[in-house]
Amino acid sequence: MALALSDIPEDLQLRILSFLSPTEICSFACTSKRFASLCREDRKIWHVMCDRRWGKKTQIQKWGNGRIAYKLLYRTLKRLENLIGFWRLCGRANPADSSPPLVFFEWGSSFVLGSRVLATNDDTYRVRKTPFLVLGISPEGRTENFLDLDGNHRSGVPVDLSELERSSLVPVDVNFMGNGHIMVEENPCFFREEQKSPVCKGSSSGDDDEGSEDVVSEMYTQLANRTSPGGDGRRKRKKERERQARIKWEPEHFIKVSDFSPTLAKPLQGLWKGFCEGRNLELYLVKYDDVGGVICKKVEDLSLSRQTSPVFWTPNHAFIRSPFSVEEELILDSRIHITPLRGEVHEQVISGMLYMNSSYDPGEGRVWLYENGTFGFGFLRDQFITDLKRVALEDGCLADVLDA
Repeated sequence: MALALSDIPEDLQLRILSFLSPTEICSFACTSKRFASLCREDRKIWHVMCDRRWGKKTQIQKWGNGRIAYKLLYRTLKRLENLIGFWRLCGRANPADSSPPLVFFEWGSSFVLGSRVLATNDDTYRVRKTPFLVLGISPEGRTENFLDLDGNHRSGVPVDLSELERSSLVPVDVNFMGNGHIMVEENPCFFREEQKSPVCKGSSSGDDDEGSEDVVSEMYTQLANRTSPGGDGRRKRKKERERQARIKWEPEHFIKVSDFSPTLAKPLQGLWKGFCEGRNLELYLVKYDDVGGVICKKVEDLSLSRQTSPVFWTPNHAFIRSPFSVEEELILDSRIHITPLRGEVHEQVISGMLYMNSSYDPGEGRVWLYENGTFGFGFLRDQFITDLKRVALEDGCLADVLDA
């Protein structure tokens, strides 16, 4: 015998409703006064919705010290969820800049933490996570983002904000320029905003579209102010010099790495790490283009504003399967695998091979696909093979992380 929704216990009603979107919840609330009352109770419906979606990833009751409305928390977590994963720096003018070329965002207990992904330089495939950006929410419901210049902060947003100006933590705004592009810029008005409304610049009081419209509107307003005629030019230049003297962090842009892991159809795709001829651990990004080719670049090179040559490129991603010709076996057997010195022995079985007939330096070479899902590449100009390992595990977490 079928039961009406109103006849089942309230906790089951809330669990069912938690699968609806906020728009669908609003529509459902219009069906009866009883359901309207149920959907208005923040500690019931919105708590269940937050718990079902993010309860296993973060401690939702700790966000904002447990003093913010769950409806506001739902909007905040939905926005921050777009950050989870890998992002690469773009538009860097100076190659010697110390900014991290790769950042990994993950859930913390009551915040989202972005960490630099750096090589350990201990002759292993291990990488080190260094705190870089902390994103949380205050008990008043205001978004609070802090940049960690020294990489020493590990516990979330600071407790004593009065000490913030003298610390290495810099208040910043994280502006979403769409789902796959963010801009991080210093927020010099952070302490003045303490006295303002709970919603700050860079956060959204409505849905995602309204938030992106606010950012775009603000960008056009700033552009108009810079280019508008009239005004005291000398006073403006003086204010600009004073502002530059106070800035600790120049605005930077990051692009999301959506395809960071290989698939069955694209076994070379994703973020990889391997040792170059200089015995340094490098991070690589391999992508498939729209015409069937495969291109590999160093993540560090992708962060630069100028165009750089790829590590390797091939116009055809169709693998030649073993057994290979005698000539190809000789090319393979005569090579030295570049792997860590500490206990790494190459014993991989090769399942496929690609030709690299590239017009780029260093010219012609091969890509060898191994049965364990990894691969190596080398060029005919030398006798080396660079063996690569995945940067991310299958669940999206960072692999081979050095314990702090």
